[in-house]
Amino acid sequence: MDERSALAMLSTSLSAAGDDAAVVDGLAVTTDMLHERSDFPAGTTRETAGWRAVGASLSDLAAMGADATCAVAVYAAPAFEEAALAAFVRGASEVCELVDAEYVGGDLDHHSEFTTATTAVGHVDEPIYRSGATPGEAVCVTGALGRTAAALRRFAAGDADAGNELFRFTPRVAAGRALRGHASAMMDSSDGLARSLHQLAEASDCGFAVEWDRLPVHPAVDAVADGEADRRECAAHVGEDFELVFTTPDPAAAVAAVEATGTDATVIGDVTDDGVVAAGEPLPDRGYTHGEEE
Repeated sequence: MDERSALAMLSTSLSAAGDDAAVVDGLAVTTDMLHERSDFPAGTTRETAGWRAVGASLSDLAAMGADATCAVAVYAAPAFEEAALAAFVRGASEVCELVDAEYVGGDLDHHSEFTTATTAVGHVDEPIYRSGATPGEAVCVTGALGRTAAALRRFAAGDADAGNELFRFTPRVAAGRALRGHASAMMDSSDGLARSLHQLAEASDCGFAVEWDRLPVHPAVDAVADGEADRRECAAHVGEDFELVFTTPDPAAAVAAVEATGTDATVIGDVTDDGVVAAGEPLPDRGYTHGEEE
């Protein structure tokens, strides 16, 4: 059973589950777990790990349109090294500061592999769920896609400095907040654009038609991609870019609201009745899934 199958099973008994974060009486809460072997390539610094781990949870709050209040983390490693632990906390604190939140501590544990579990807490009175998209609306994304794909290529090539820089992203909390009243459905792109579109389609009982030439691709992708097909792979299927994918009945107003926060937003296609296609061809439901067989 992979992560999506497990979540589907759990959602039958957990009514607040199924979106990027749970919202109960205005309190938004989310948690994530990352491991050294699966999430942090060789060369990833502990500062980047702290930044990225906490940032992933803050991104979940952004996807609900929530304000971010604070974050905590579990830090588990074979041994506690002062420099590594201090770097992790520094990265976690820095990413919180970017979104006007506070890193307030957590727990320590010994483990055979460096592992971190993060929890972020925020507030939102009218959350934006995945289930509100309607045919005829526009589908949009914030920022640029493929950043993590480029980072992974840089790490693999031994360019850890570039990899770490690309791995440290700004959670789109301000953009998510600006989309209140504009977005009808939203989630973050941690599983990749293609898989996010399929998840939104399932939640909203709709489809999507996007165009390849509309996708905003991060400039770092062009330096590592081997041709157009590989460029599309990086942008649509690798995932963990932590951008927002959202639908809106008024794309001009929604894009303007996001851009007022200093973040770009791009209309990439339309909400349709069914199916998920890119340039008229089926877009495979392929991206990042924990526990999925290779």
